[in-house]
Order: sequence, then C-alpha cells, then structure tokens
Amino acid sequence: MNTPENLKYSNDHEWVRAEGDIAIVGITDFAQDQLGDIVFVDIQCEGETLSKGERFGSIEAVKTVADAFMPVSGEIIEVNTALESAPESVNSNPYGDGWMVKVKMSDTSELDTLLDATAYASIC
Repeated sequence: MNTPENLKYSNDHEWVRAEGDIAIVGITDFAQDQLGDIVFVDIQCEGETLSKGERFGSIEAVKTVADAFMPVSGEIIEVNTALESAPESVNSNPYGDGWMVKVKMSDTSELDTLLDATAYASIC
C-alpha cells in the first residue's frame, strides 16, 4: 500500500495535500484498492462550503458505491473534471491525476487532527 509521507489522512480514507490554505483531496491507495475498478465519480459541490465530515461526493465501482467525506472544512473551489471521462485515474494514480477536489480551508488547524502516514498505515 502506497502512503506518501507528505500527506495527511482521514479515518475515512481520504488524503490531503495542503498548499497554504488550499487542500487538494482524494481517496487513498488503500480505499481505491478496496473499492476495485472505479467506473464513475460524482462530485456536484463546486462553490459550496462544507464542514469536516460532510459528504462531498460518491465513487462508484463495479461492485459498490462509496461516499467521499471532507477531511477539512472549507469551500470547494475546484472539482477534477477529468474524472468524468477517466474515473479509472483514481485507481491508477490516486495521489496524482486521481485527485478529486481542491478546498479553500476555513480552518487550517484542522490539518492537525488528521493522521500522518505512519498512523494511517496502522489502521489499514
């Protein structure tokens, strides 16, 4: 399982890469592996402000559908529209092309409540 050291992780299997007050969010390598072949990503919340723990989208795999939850609070400023035509990017490159949303964080201290790579790896 790939768990990059430079990211933060939620208990719900989302990752966060912070760039100032902007958070890039996706699902982890572990999550995409558990879901299997991803065939559709549905995120309809661009421009909305969501709280930590709120659902921001859903991920449909061949055998199941899973919700994606906000690891930090803030405004969704960008959705990865490339996932509409290439949802399999979440499987092949979850920490790169498979990112899901960019969030303007309303409280960067929420990053401190997330797991580091070692702690996340221990729950998987």
